[in-house]
Amino acid sequence: MAKDGYILGLDAGNTVIKAVLFDLHGQPVATQALDGQSSTPQPGHVERDLNELWSNARQVIAGCIEKAGIAPDQIIGVGCAGHGNGLYLLDKAGKPLVGIQSLDTRAAGLAEELSEAAGDALHALCLQKPWPSQTPVLLAWIKRHRPDVYAQTGTVMLCKDFITYKLTGERVSEVSDMSGCGLTQMPDCTYDDGLLALYGLGDARDMLPRLIDPAEIAGTVSAEAANATGLTAGTPVIGGYFDVVSSAMGSGVVRAGEASIIAGTWSINQVFSDTPAVNDDLFMVSGFGPDRFVNIEASATSAANLEWYVREFVERGAHYDDPFGYCNVKVAEVTPAADDPFFHPFLYGSGQGASFRGGFYGVAGWHGEGHMLRALFEGVLFEHRRHIEVLKSAEVSFDRAVLSGGGSRSPVWPQMFADCLGVPIYVAEAQETGALGAAIGVSVATGTYGSYEEAITQMTRRKSEFQPDTEMQAHYDARYTQYLALIKAMRGFWESAQTATEG
Repeated sequence: MAKDGYILGLDAGNTVIKAVLFDLHGQPVATQALDGQSSTPQPGHVERDLNELWSNARQVIAGCIEKAGIAPDQIIGVGCAGHGNGLYLLDKAGKPLVGIQSLDTRAAGLAEELSEAAGDALHALCLQKPWPSQTPVLLAWIKRHRPDVYAQTGTVMLCKDFITYKLTGERVSEVSDMSGCGLTQMPDCTYDDGLLALYGLGDARDMLPRLIDPAEIAGTVSAEAANATGLTAGTPVIGGYFDVVSSAMGSGVVRAGEASIIAGTWSINQVFSDTPAVNDDLFMVSGFGPDRFVNIEASATSAANLEWYVREFVERGAHYDDPFGYCNVKVAEVTPAADDPFFHPFLYGSGQGASFRGGFYGVAGWHGEGHMLRALFEGVLFEHRRHIEVLKSAEVSFDRAVLSGGGSRSPVWPQMFADCLGVPIYVAEAQETGALGAAIGVSVATGTYGSYEEAITQMTRRKSEFQPDTEMQAHYDARYTQYLALIKAMRGFWESAQTATEG
């Protein structure tokens, strides 16, 4: 192990990009973050300006180095994690074309069409079926509806790949992101012409970037990027990670049989294994190295719902300095009861159906804001549980889990997870688990540590533990059954509403 030095981890989400400088024991030295702007040019379209993304990235890198007060040449390497799926295109000259985020639903109809035509054949190759924000589905949508953009496309990338490209000049991606978006044959995690053909993308093979291992050095910081960020030219930059994999590692999870639950923008529920689970109902499997796989059940149904509530109702007129703290206090004030309202956390859709929408149900005159917020917290929790039951049906189970993401910082949500799932829940010490996971990859790539297991032992720690309460478990079991019944009852309404909207 090197005696000194620092590692820069980046985490590029759908909104915020963060730069975190870590020492070699995983302790954060400095952090810098910036919010990005999304645009919705049409209903269901969620896009970002790639020039702004790079501008924000270079600002947070420079700000982090300045805040740390270190010499840039003390940084031994850079790693970036980023949200999976969506679609980031460069033209043939390497200029930005379009940035589509993983909350985009424009391709819902095409996803259904592809599923009907080739869903089973696609799953047999990539262990995924088409879904609206999936990278190849979005690329197929561009090919059909924006042929001018498709004709200009030189490289298909994921979010963090664009930042790696701007740092190094290398058009590269890595297996965790590309397998996570359904663009590689599994379990080999390699490109496959037959797979592309099933998406209707038989002519797109040359658009795919060079594919490497996440902990492989993709290139080094260019002179231009060094001038823009304050990094030292020649600093190694690794391939990086699909952020769900990175966040799991940053929370201390990497060994087969270990589980990670991420309550962030997306509901991420994942169990690590040395072979991929093969099950038609499972959302996806991502590979991130030889005999290293993550079996994933996920949807955009987690803490993004609380972020919406805070933005639309709590922050109006800047009423609260700590809006999320306000929400947690309101939830804690409520004594759970059988007649509490329910909430469906489908503000950004659901993998169960393109027509799904969010909503509160069973609200009475004696319910207050705390009851509404508790319903929201429960609805998010129940959707995590539904995903976990799919994992169990695929014979992927666990007896404890590490919780990370924004939801893990709540003083009430982790205990609710333990009670509802009936297993001990641990919360990682690190708050920026995505950036830390990327830094762990750098430590392996540079030989600072000999393996992921060694790096995670040295660089991660647990902060707290929550044991399940059997009485509350019975309460959640009953309400979870009602929650599922309510989904079933609403399906017809949601479908008719979508038909009316389309008409």
